[in-house]
Amino acid sequence: MSHIAWNDSYDIGVDFIDKEHQVLFSTMNKLMSLSEREEKNEHVCREGIKYLKGHTDKHFEHEEEYMQSIGYSDYEIHKRLHDDFRFKTIPALEEEMESAQYSPDSIRHFLGVCVGWVISHTLTEDQAIVGKTGSKWGDIPKEEEKEALETTIIQLVQEMFQLKAKMISGQYAGEDFGKVFCCRMVYSGEKKERWQITLVFEDRLLLKVISNILNTEYPKVDDMVLNVTRYLSRQFLEQIRERIPAFDLMTLEDESLLTHEQLLKAFEREHPSCSLLFSTEVGYFAFSAVSAEPLSGKIVSEINHQNAMNAVRDYLVKENKEQEKRKFKILVVDDSEFILGRLRQLLSDKYDILESNSSISAIKMIALNRPDLVLLDYEMPICDGKQALEMIRSDKDIADIPVMFLTGRGDRESVKNVKALKPEGYLLKTMPEDFILKTVDDFFANKK
Repeated sequence: MSHIAWNDSYDIGVDFIDKEHQVLFSTMNKLMSLSEREEKNEHVCREGIKYLKGHTDKHFEHEEEYMQSIGYSDYEIHKRLHDDFRFKTIPALEEEMESAQYSPDSIRHFLGVCVGWVISHTLTEDQAIVGKTGSKWGDIPKEEEKEALETTIIQLVQEMFQLKAKMISGQYAGEDFGKVFCCRMVYSGEKKERWQITLVFEDRLLLKVISNILNTEYPKVDDMVLNVTRYLSRQFLEQIRERIPAFDLMTLEDESLLTHEQLLKAFEREHPSCSLLFSTEVGYFAFSAVSAEPLSGKIVSEINHQNAMNAVRDYLVKENKEQEKRKFKILVVDDSEFILGRLRQLLSDKYDILESNSSISAIKMIALNRPDLVLLDYEMPICDGKQALEMIRSDKDIADIPVMFLTGRGDRESVKNVKALKPEGYLLKTMPEDFILKTVDDFFANKK
């Protein structure tokens, strides 16, 4: 990342605040540019960071004076967030850079945290000053809390990520919908109760969000993306805390990053009291909350101010190794138990196999599990393969999932009808097993 661009969506409509935000962006841009230079001078870096801190302090002071002048009701909450950033986050990052002798990694970590905090704060808390964010929920009866949480998350995804979302499951249990990155936060409440909150981002959603925010195309998730995401996640949960009092997220006690394998282990240890899965135009997002007292052990090491750089780097290495071991996932759809059993036996050594005996259940499984390939029976009762493919292609959330037809008819007219629907390919059920396996292997080899 070498540049972040000011976006009109960051404007709150108060001229001097918007101008001060732009100065913050400009200062961070200069530091980014400086950090990329091999001949950078440590003294210049120190002075640049000193200037950024000074401007941040003045901006917070001016913004707080403005909030008091208009009688802003959430002034105390807003000021507390300012103070936490000034007196806890920034000093800890400075200490880290000092111990690392202002290495490129330590400066990148500093900038990633600052960018994530400033942008998410601007899109949520600062917008709230002028009433641009969603209204607070107030006291909600328990039977309405889940619905309120769903609505709140959809609003926040729109406000913070600039994406439209819809809930597709109210019982997300860690289903594998592709490469994911998981931020887990542990909070204590006023009465010392504990909450474990996990936000799960599909990588393509994460890359889209961060690329849009920073106006830079990211081909893969790196340390900068994760550090920005960590602070976006904190602000996301801060907004949930404010809007839904039932989530008493008073003090952040622990933060960690989970691989998908670790997420599944977490679900096995602590069954979430609330776990929601959402789809957006560009990928999946999940919110999971566990109320636990006391916490039953740790499954991962926490991130703190002393180890943040190494923890993020180690997580990326671990995540990449986990992905290298991950098998491609194939959904086989056929109303014949014989065909399902035959393909399961043929493919399960190399691939993770999901099965469905109807088109309708297959659509639900595709939405929840997001397979890498669907092998779809062309001749099925009630809803045949042609109709099923049309349903898949008409839903933008799953339209890009590749489909191969399975057919028992090899005559010219039948094959012509199948190919006219433009699947990724087709397989005759009468083909030799080694030919079917080779066709699937070749498809994934080309995909790689």
